[in-house]
Amino acid sequence: MIVAVYGKGGIGKSTTSANLSAAMALKGAKVLQIGCDPKHDSTFPLTGELQSTVIDALSEVNFHVEDILPEDVIKTGFAGVDTLEAGGPPAGSGCGGYVVGETVKLLKEFGLFNKYDVILFDVLGDVVCGGFSAPLNHADYAVIIACNDFDSIFAANRLCMAVAQKSTRHKVQLAGIIANRVDPEFGGTSLLQQFAQTVDTRILGEVPYHDLIRRSRLAGKTLFEMDGPDRDLCTAPFEQMAEILLNTPATTVPTPMGDKAIFETMGDWR
Repeated sequence: MIVAVYGKGGIGKSTTSANLSAAMALKGAKVLQIGCDPKHDSTFPLTGELQSTVIDALSEVNFHVEDILPEDVIKTGFAGVDTLEAGGPPAGSGCGGYVVGETVKLLKEFGLFNKYDVILFDVLGDVVCGGFSAPLNHADYAVIIACNDFDSIFAANRLCMAVAQKSTRHKVQLAGIIANRVDPEFGGTSLLQQFAQTVDTRILGEVPYHDLIRRSRLAGKTLFEMDGPDRDLCTAPFEQMAEILLNTPATTVPTPMGDKAIFETMGDWR
């Protein structure tokens, strides 16, 4: 199973992805998480460090792909989750999307697509260019992370457009939306629920807005490694989502709104 996780920048994709990978591994799945951001911090909660990237490894062998081995770029983290970071060019130069596309090619050369129960791509950004959309060419499921606010929902709608477009030529479908930083005092998931219904998908899980999650990220740990009276409250959504994804989830091809339409429609949502 290949899962491609997308969402607006800064929405909490990496923390959510790492805890979802950990939850699936704790249920017995062999998991590979691939960070697709030049910041290469997707796998930090799983390994506790900023690991070397595909670009780092390639630069050491003068970009001769045939000289790279899986162990040069894969590190094993919490619960046996294997991790890989694509990396990217220095800030302000080059194309990070190109690096993601090349990383996908490298995975194929290594034959890794058939060696894991789950491969999870944690993909940068809310606008999917050719390189950053490359994981959708191979994914069984797309998952979108969003909060209960306009900007993240607008980005989610754009991502639904990408999934719908890719589904015409590839097997990928949308498994749902992960509601992140859910706070009942600020509407809970009211906007997200209306959006999900409108574009024909569902809320896959609800992750609470909680300081333990912030502290786990700073500590370079998954929630499953943290202590505190509310740990189970924070880990439960990931355990539930892992169970859903590992057991052939219901999926859809989303029916996104146009950019102008979502502006007009969301003004009527409360």
